[in-house]
Amino acid sequence: MGTLEGHLLPGVGLLLFSFYYSALTSLALLRGQKVLKHPLLPGKLRGHRLSRQVSYEAVVKVLVPTCGIIGEYFYPLGVNRVQMIDWKDPRRPFVFKDNWQHVTMFGFFILSGVVDMVSQAHLGRWGVKLERAAEALAFYVLIMLMVTHIENKSSLEIRVHLLLMIPSFFLALVLTVEVWVPNHPPIWILKCWLGLVLSSWMLQICEMYIPLTGQPWRADDPMDHAFLTIFFCWHLVLAAALFLATYGLCSLWHSHYSSWTKTPGARYQRCPMESSGEELEKLKAEALPQDEVV
Repeated sequence: MGTLEGHLLPGVGLLLFSFYYSALTSLALLRGQKVLKHPLLPGKLRGHRLSRQVSYEAVVKVLVPTCGIIGEYFYPLGVNRVQMIDWKDPRRPFVFKDNWQHVTMFGFFILSGVVDMVSQAHLGRWGVKLERAAEALAFYVLIMLMVTHIENKSSLEIRVHLLLMIPSFFLALVLTVEVWVPNHPPIWILKCWLGLVLSSWMLQICEMYIPLTGQPWRADDPMDHAFLTIFFCWHLVLAAALFLATYGLCSLWHSHYSSWTKTPGARYQRCPMESSGEELEKLKAEALPQDEVV
């Protein structure tokens, strides 16, 4: 994960997931929903009892981290980092520390996806609390491993990862609160914003590998450290703007979709029982031939 590709995969994955959750939240707010409704897999893929109520979100939580684990072990092609201990060395040292830290992080997000699948298929509404608890655990593990991940790094890398830990911690805290206070719209919005901050900052780390200015970041330059913090503050505003843009697009879609689905005369009308019986007799006469055909 200490490469451009290693940061790009989780960054893009988190960004797409954050946009997905922002769209769900925006539509729920526009429709006045009290519960977020996650789209389920198509009926053809839900024949098995375990997967009949599984959402796209749960599947993505399993697939994307799995790709990350494969990349940690076998990318670039030809390498193999599955080994944890160098048995040839008499000291039996641990090897590939960073890769095993990343694999552990990905593994807990896979665990969160598996918990979602089992909960959605069998546990019903109360299982939502278990889903949020497993998701919060994944972020707490990420923060805990990040503390040791920044050891023996340059001062610039330490600053970058410390700033990454800030939205991760608050996102884990929000998910923890959601265990006891589920289905609360302000928490939905806060979670969307923190997810967008986290994912956009992950992409900012990717920019440090290929600087837009063409000049590499310098760990020994205090000016670079200062601007790194400034950029993080800008990402806070950028995430809010992205959520507002998502809400605006969803609002336009919702208004147009509502106007398309409205058809004249589609509203429920009460049968005129007070009128003469001629209309009722006429309706019965029209219904009899249909019954005979059936």
